[in-house]
Amino acid sequence: MKDLDLAKESLRNSDNTLVIVKNGQVLYGSNASGIQSLLMALDKIGNEMNGSSLADRIVGEAAAQLCAYSHVREVYAVVLSQCGKDVLERNGIRYEYENMVPHILNMKKTDLCPFEKMVAGRTSPQEAYERLRKGFSAPHT
Repeated sequence: MKDLDLAKESLRNSDNTLVIVKNGQVLYGSNASGIQSLLMALDKIGNEMNGSSLADRIVGEAAAQLCAYSHVREVYAVVLSQCGKDVLERNGIRYEYENMVPHILNMKKTDLCPFEKMVAGRTSPQEAYERLRKGFSAPHT
């Protein structure tokens, strides 16, 4: 089974919101919500994400930038935003998705997700990572 297929299967058959697979092994799984799961993966497995396959329930621009920052090879998203797709394409990351949406919204669905706002229009995955890492401890709506 290919890594991305294993990641997708693991995502579908668990309560995880994020699964990272490399060389046929699940490296990381998380049921944390939002961008937190990806930031936690970076803290826990860091460089091991290089060349991995990632399955996530929601991939917007922020998550896509973190995938580029960590050199993920391929991504599967249940929901992918147009901005997220653009970031993946710009960084040569292969992707699959089930549903395309224009933007990722906040929990109340009244505005853009605050993490999406933090990275909007940023072209550097490094800058996006730094902004998300710094901003994650602040309260969000």
